Amino acid sequence: MNYILALAFGIGVVAGLRSLTAPAAVAWAAHSGWLTLQDSPLAFMASTWAVILFLALAIFELVADLLPKTPKRTAPAPLAARIITGSLCGACLCASANQSLPIGAALGAIGAVIGAFAGYEIRKRLVAGLNVKDIFIALPEDLIAIGLAWFFVTR
Repeated sequence: MNYILALAFGIGVVAGLRSLTAPAAVAWAAHSGWLTLQDSPLAFMASTWAVILFLALAIFELVADLLPKTPKRTAPAPLAARIITGSLCGACLCASANQSLPIGAALGAIGAVIGAFAGYEIRKRLVAGLNVKDIFIALPEDLIAIGLAWFFVTR
C-alpha cells in the first residue's frame, strides 16, 4: 500500500510541474489497460475521449508554457488547476490498486502543491544561475515531467 501512496504523491508532483501531463498519462494508461479503473467512479478516464482531450490539452500546455505572458504556476488559478488534476490523478492510481480514493486525492493534491512551488523555484534559479533563456530550462523540465508521469503510471 505504501508503494501506491508514493505513486499517488508522485503523480501529484508531476501535475504540479505540468498540470495536464499527469492526467494525459493517467488517461492513456487507463485506456491501455495499465491502470484498471472500471468499476470505479473514475472509469471515464479510460475512455477514448478522455485520452484525446487530455493529450490535446497537455500538448497545448507544453506550448503555452513557453509563451512570455503565461502566468506563474503558483498564481491562484494555475495552482488550483494543478491541485485539481493532482487530486484526480492520485485518486486514479489508488483506485487502480483498490486503495482509498480520498487518500489518493489528498496525496495527489499535496504533491501538486509541492511540485508547483519546487518546480517554479528550481526553474527560476537555474535560469538565473546559468544565465540562460527560460526555454533552455523549460524544455528539459517538460521531458522530466513526461518521464516521471510515465514512470508513475506504469508501476
